[in-house]
Amino acid sequence: MKRMLAALGLTAVVCGACAVPAQAALPVGAAAPDFTVPATLGGHEFSFKLADALKKGPVVLYFYPQAFTGGCTAEAHAFAAAIDQYKAMHATVIGVSHDEIAKLDRFSVSECQSKFPVAADPTLMVAKSYDAKMALVGYAARTSYVIAPDGRVIYAYSNMNPGDHVANTLAAVKAYEAKHG
Repeated sequence: MKRMLAALGLTAVVCGACAVPAQAALPVGAAAPDFTVPATLGGHEFSFKLADALKKGPVVLYFYPQAFTGGCTAEAHAFAAAIDQYKAMHATVIGVSHDEIAKLDRFSVSECQSKFPVAADPTLMVAKSYDAKMALVGYAARTSYVIAPDGRVIYAYSNMNPGDHVANTLAAVKAYEAKHG
């Protein structure tokens, strides 16, 4: 009973924090902090380096609270469904959460459908550098950035509802592509 109440209490804290949209603190035009993190694509682990990904085109960097939760699963499915549109514009999509890489190996296969990588940020060091950490709890806030190849933020959006992250980042990448080819 004690465990159940503790779990319900944690759920209430996380859900309560989820009800309030976070604000992306890195403004458009800001330099995106460089990072290297352990990542996985289709269950195959590798080291993801932002600087290397930017050499190929824009990067859609999205932070999410926790793998295998309702909103995070819906968001992963939406990014997987849209991945061909991102790739057509030479954009890289990477999801980042506090989860350990072993959990993300499974998430990358099942929920991301082996279509884009997810990265482990268990200390939330990357999330903090992007001001994408929820206050009071050890989770990333649902925040999406689009970073241009020059390393500058060209779009930022924070909202705990996963519904608009894909459409908004896709529109930002399309606008960048239209302007820069």
